[in-house]
Amino acid sequence: MTSTRTARKQIHLAAHFPGVNNTTVWADPRSKSQIDFTSFEHLARTAERGLFDFFFLAEGLRLREHKGRIHDLDVVGRPESLTVLNALAAVTDRLGLAATVNATFNEPYEIARRFASLDHLSGGRAAWNVVTSSDAFTGENFRRGGYLDRADRYTRAAEFVELTRELWDAGTERPFRHDGQHFTVEGEFTVPRPPQGHPVVIQAGDSDEGREFAASAADVIFTRHGTLEAGQVFYADVKARLARYRREPDDLKIMPGVTVVLGDTAAEAQEKASEIRRRQVSPQNAILALEQIWGVDLSSYDPDGPLPDFDPVVDSGLTQGRTHRGDVLTLAEKWRTLSHAKGLSIRQTVIEASSRQSFIGTPDAVAAELDAFVQGDAADGFILVPHLTPGGLDDFVDDVVPLLQERGAFRTEYEGTTLRSHLGLRTPAPHHERTPA
Repeated sequence: MTSTRTARKQIHLAAHFPGVNNTTVWADPRSKSQIDFTSFEHLARTAERGLFDFFFLAEGLRLREHKGRIHDLDVVGRPESLTVLNALAAVTDRLGLAATVNATFNEPYEIARRFASLDHLSGGRAAWNVVTSSDAFTGENFRRGGYLDRADRYTRAAEFVELTRELWDAGTERPFRHDGQHFTVEGEFTVPRPPQGHPVVIQAGDSDEGREFAASAADVIFTRHGTLEAGQVFYADVKARLARYRREPDDLKIMPGVTVVLGDTAAEAQEKASEIRRRQVSPQNAILALEQIWGVDLSSYDPDGPLPDFDPVVDSGLTQGRTHRGDVLTLAEKWRTLSHAKGLSIRQTVIEASSRQSFIGTPDAVAAELDAFVQGDAADGFILVPHLTPGGLDDFVDDVVPLLQERGAFRTEYEGTTLRSHLGLRTPAPHHERTPA
């Protein structure tokens, strides 16, 4: 039994703080503030009690607008991520602390300083989720608003990460100089080399360019896929890309974002999941989702009625600041096909079509399915996205984590103190000490 447990792949777990999108059920009386520090503290302490690898914060650089107004069904107001994580470093001991920071509207020197500082203050637990934007709407909040072509966003991000790592390596011991396509900087860094060498770098995205960027520069990729088979295809594709960057498969952890709904029976869990989806996709949110695809005002449509029978208006600009949905004509046809095949209303179609990868069932069944994804090379672990702020992980930690431990697929204690040790990642040697390729 001991040798079997030793051979099992270990599941990596992270906690995503809810409240930055419509997955949160704000109408639930258990839902609390997305701003009050006690909310962040509760979820972080719960994740650490469950021996999770890290706590993950999303970020938004502009309030989203719909039909020319602030979107009143969305979260308005959220604290800056690194500020929150520096505070959480004081009330946690081992939990990794991951902040989303945009590589388009920031500068490498300042971001390197902030993450190096968090890594020191937390004893080696910092992580950076690198995101990009070619969105002129968001860019209006910054000095060079909207200047970056979409085609350039990943080239800038790749050089941004490379330069940031050069700064971390330089520390306070040696001057630095960098001449590149996007950045030409030189000087001296003000923070000693971080305890982890390099804070962990996370990348979120499923596009081909995103996968390539993750293979070349990331330690973790935050993705999504709906089935075991789809996960296995993604996993194999991304892991295969690592070799051309002289990296090993274990150098990049693949962690899809997922939801979990538990019940005493399978039927109870399914009923709870259906109710959660109905509360997440209110009649107003259903129409909003439709308008984001069709690009026109559909406020006269009945959420319990059929989908529009006309094609979307491409690039209408009706919604500003949301993630690009891709080819809206193809997506609309997919939704209409789904609606006609199953006889679904607008709201029912949105619920079914926009459902996130979910694990629904008894604690034992969920533990078995999570384990099957990891043992079957569909993922290295999961970033859990609860629907409640801040108690949405309580049941998972109490009821599922012990079952994963019984399976020998999850740690029973932290074996190291840094996030790199939790993830099984190597500590990088300083750039000036590396052997040339």
